[in-house]
Amino acid sequence: MSHSANSNSAQVRYADREKLARLYDIEVQRFVAAHPESAKAHAVAAGPMMNGVPMSWMAKWPGPHPVYVATAKGSRFTDVDGIEYVDFCLGDTGSMVGHSPDASVAAIAKQLAQGITFMLPTADATVAAATLAERFGLPKWQFTLTATDANRHIIRYARHVTGRRKILVHDFCYHGTVDETFANLDDAGNTVSRENNIGAPFDVAETTIVVPFNDLAAAEAAFATGEVAAALIEPAMTNIGIVLPEPGYLEGLRELATKYGVVLIHDETHTLSEGVGGMTARRALSPDAVVLGKTIGAGIPAGAFGMSQELTDRVLGNVHLEHIDVGGVGGTLAGNALSMAAVRATLTEVLTADAFVAMEALCDIFTADVQGILDKYNAPWQVSQLGCRAEYSFRPTAPLNGREAADADDFELQQFLHLHAINRGILMTPFHNMALMSPAHTLADVKRHTEHFEEAVAALFG
Repeated sequence: MSHSANSNSAQVRYADREKLARLYDIEVQRFVAAHPESAKAHAVAAGPMMNGVPMSWMAKWPGPHPVYVATAKGSRFTDVDGIEYVDFCLGDTGSMVGHSPDASVAAIAKQLAQGITFMLPTADATVAAATLAERFGLPKWQFTLTATDANRHIIRYARHVTGRRKILVHDFCYHGTVDETFANLDDAGNTVSRENNIGAPFDVAETTIVVPFNDLAAAEAAFATGEVAAALIEPAMTNIGIVLPEPGYLEGLRELATKYGVVLIHDETHTLSEGVGGMTARRALSPDAVVLGKTIGAGIPAGAFGMSQELTDRVLGNVHLEHIDVGGVGGTLAGNALSMAAVRATLTEVLTADAFVAMEALCDIFTADVQGILDKYNAPWQVSQLGCRAEYSFRPTAPLNGREAADADDFELQQFLHLHAINRGILMTPFHNMALMSPAHTLADVKRHTEHFEEAVAALFG
């Protein structure tokens, strides 16, 4: 759902850059004063790690260094300086179930004592697969360690059974670290490597066709080339900000994929926020495959992909048992016992239909509060919602595609708002303005964000 009408309205850039810089400097000083122990930890970390962080993008958090977490439970965590935070980031969906839910922790602890990985199946995997089959309407499932792995594997299967080389993705998509997806459209409509694509291994135009989200004509033109093996899409874009599908778009893609013999893959790693069966179940969609990751294991590395019976039969008819272990699909830790114990418990005891009802109800309040503040201060921004996930963007109307969402980005403004939130005990998803509700979040948590957001917007526009 969106609380602003869609249009092609351009970004209204925040004009007073000097004021923004002053406000950010105030927040930096406040952050430094409040986080001496995190500063010490980061100084030590700068020795053995590049940029003092275990993964390079962690250096992008606002302020002079990241916050270091001491403990986390449910919707909150406490840092090494003793400051408690309401966490709306939740590991960018990795902890959408809340931090360390009791049922998942109990199953994980039990399996740790019984064995972690065997390269042999367990009963937990069967229950997890059956649960996903029921929820998504796809009968056959496989498990990986990440959604990136799942995307890679299903792309390989799609190429194998179709005999085609290329995949279709949306402009400004995100599907993990799959090389073929680091592609954009240039101003002339050509598929090109994404700007700042690190160490691009090949010319993406050889493997990929990029089309705008919500553009069925562009999708049909791509499919009509006869080169496309698979369309890998999020049913709603999330990594460039929430971009919702126009009525009929997803159904139209299904019709076109069928017409041109293209394997349609829904990456529901983030769009799972719409319910236990993601957008696929809630909107009665019929992809050939679905990919999941992150939260299904409560933070223990786990991914999954499900396939229709037809696609499964095509795969089985084209993959020979003798060589099944050297074909580039799978890994020795995929489907390990610990991950499968985590997935089974998380799906069946934590990430339930009732939990999603409560999560979305809280997100409705979050969205309404944000919209009310934007209206009160005449801020030219909008807020969109996807189940239990919401995000505001720096444009007056909801974006129709990834380009519109990207053009509304304002890094300095985003950094100020994130640091303002951190200084008031709130963590938002980094590099976005996104909030995610877990089963552990409360109305008090949401209202804490509302208070921060109004204070920040008032400082900018009051």
